[in-house]
Amino acid sequence: MKTKHIVQSILVVLLVGFLCIGPAIAADYPEKPITLIIPLGAGGSHDLNARVFTSVIPTYLGQPMVIKLMPGAGGQTGTAAAVRAKADGYTLIFTHNFIDQLQPVVEQLPYDTTKELTSVWRLNYGPPCFYGLADRPYKTLQEMLDYGKKNPGKLRFGTTGKWGAGFTPGAVVLTRAGVEAAFIPYQGGGPALQATLAGDVDFTVGFPAQGLPHLKTGKLRFYAVGAEKRLEEAPDVPTLPELGYPVGSLLMSRIILAPRGTPPERINILREAFKKLYQDKTFLSLMKNLGENIEFMDGPDYEKVRAEQKEEYTSLVKKITG
Repeated sequence: MKTKHIVQSILVVLLVGFLCIGPAIAADYPEKPITLIIPLGAGGSHDLNARVFTSVIPTYLGQPMVIKLMPGAGGQTGTAAAVRAKADGYTLIFTHNFIDQLQPVVEQLPYDTTKELTSVWRLNYGPPCFYGLADRPYKTLQEMLDYGKKNPGKLRFGTTGKWGAGFTPGAVVLTRAGVEAAFIPYQGGGPALQATLAGDVDFTVGFPAQGLPHLKTGKLRFYAVGAEKRLEEAPDVPTLPELGYPVGSLLMSRIILAPRGTPPERINILREAFKKLYQDKTFLSLMKNLGENIEFMDGPDYEKVRAEQKEEYTSLVKKITG
C-alpha cells in the first residue's frame, strides 16, 4: 500500500512538472532576436513585404526579427539553411509556395520541405503582374504574345529563377499562347525588375509592390495582373481570366515557416504576434502604401493548403512540359 502511494506521488510530481514545462518555454520566448531567412534577392516583393512587418512586429514580440537574405539556386540555398537550423523558434524562413511545394515536383532536393518545415503564418498573397518597359511597341499582352509568335526566341522573359513565383505564371501563359521565348533567369524579383528597367529583357512577371511605383512614373507598362479582380491601384490593367488564362495555382502565397520540431508554444506566440499586426494602424498603412493585400491565413489552415499544392503543381508541370 505504501509503495502504491509512493508511485502515485511520483506520477503527480511528473504530471505537474510536465504541465509546467510548456508555459516555462513560452514565458522565456523570445529572449533574443529572431532570424528571418529570405531565400531570394534584395528588392523583391518578399524583401519589401518583410521590411514592413519586421518593422512593426517587435512591438508584439518584444524582440526584433532580423532579415537575412540568402538567394541562390532558385531559393534552395536559403531553404536548406532553414531546414538545417535548430528548431528553437529563433530561425524562420519567409518564402513562398513555389519554392515550398513546386520545386520538389521538378527537382531532386536534399531536403523535404513538407516533412522538415511547418507553417507559422501566411502574410498575404501576391498576384503575378506582367510588365515591361513602356517604350516597347506592343501595348497589350496579346500584342506582346503576337510579337513573340512572329519572332521565335526573340521575346526576352526575365524570370525569377526556374519554377519560381514569376517564372511559372509566365511559362503558363507563353505555353498556352504557343510562344517560344528566351527565358533569362535572375536571383529573384528584384534583379529581374532591374533587368527589365535597364532594357535587358522585354518583360518580367513581378508583384504590385515592385511594379506599381514604376507604373506611376510611366516607366513600366502593365500588360495583365494574375488575379480574379483588377488592382485598385491599376484599374485599367486587365486580369488574366479576362484574357482567357487561369490563375488558381499561379498566385504566390507569402509564408513564414519554421523548422518542424519547433516547440508549439513558441509557434503559438509567433502566430499571436502576427495576428495582432492586422489590427495595427502602422502596419495596415504601410501595407496599403506598398500596394499589397492583407489576406492572411493562420498556420494550421495554411498547412492544409500545402497538402493540396503538390498535387496541383504536379498536374501543372505536366501541362507545361508535356
